Amino acid sequence: MPIRLNNVSFTYSQGTPFERHALRNVDLSIADGEFVGIIGQTGSGKSTLVQMFNGLIKPTSGSVIVNDILTTAKGVKLKPLREQVGLVFQFAEYQLFAETVAADIAFGPQNQGLSPEEVCRRVDQALVTVGLPVEIKDRSPFELSGGQMRRVAVAGVLAMNPKVFILDEPTAGLDPQGRDDILSQIAKLHKERGITVILVSHSMEDVARLVDRVIVIHEGELKYDGRPADVFRHGAELKSMGLGVPQATEVLQQLRSRGWNVPEVALTVEEAKTAILLALRDRGYKG
Repeated sequence: MPIRLNNVSFTYSQGTPFERHALRNVDLSIADGEFVGIIGQTGSGKSTLVQMFNGLIKPTSGSVIVNDILTTAKGVKLKPLREQVGLVFQFAEYQLFAETVAADIAFGPQNQGLSPEEVCRRVDQALVTVGLPVEIKDRSPFELSGGQMRRVAVAGVLAMNPKVFILDEPTAGLDPQGRDDILSQIAKLHKERGITVILVSHSMEDVARLVDRVIVIHEGELKYDGRPADVFRHGAELKSMGLGVPQATEVLQQLRSRGWNVPEVALTVEEAKTAILLALRDRGYKG
């Protein structure tokens, strides 16, 4: 399900004293099966951008085309599109509302007109996918831990079998274990199902470790778009935008400034460790 934005701009409260430009002249294409990370400061336009992908927000100017559907076309039916482009908002547990976990996850599939048997199968499958035991489905979601509630919310979107899965800061407010659990399930989902995953995140480490492509949004404009290693080479520019680089890259850049023969970028701690050990050998260290 390809996504294409052509010269897209969006303005909140257009024509009023509160007018604010959220996106400016964005051109962007996302192909089937990509794992894309979107980074930018709070207020940069990231959330506005991803809500364009399923028609929750329509551009002030320009066009958004998802699977050959022009979201701004007169009379366009967006319900089928929203069933195929699943969006998990920041603090997704606030999306929970039903008395049981099963009822919450079943809400989407039921609205797709599926049989009760298929709905039950989707609920069980979604729970397994997010790493929760099927036995949890009869409990109230509000009795669960924060990390479990977040996973139930994710399961509710997955149960609709979307072709595109968008997560807007899915680990916000979680403890390290909860964050790692959610991210590992997302990575596993992408690998096993091959669906398009779009991850909005403030964590450079998470983006560097997981995604194949990084998009940088700053003050409503697309500033960088490329492989993580290529984007994170622009460390000084990213810092000027209030962002940063993965800590592993930061260490290597500090060593390079001191004359060490190490790469510009490392996406993981293991990559940085290997590079530093090689540099130490070059410098005659035999420990």
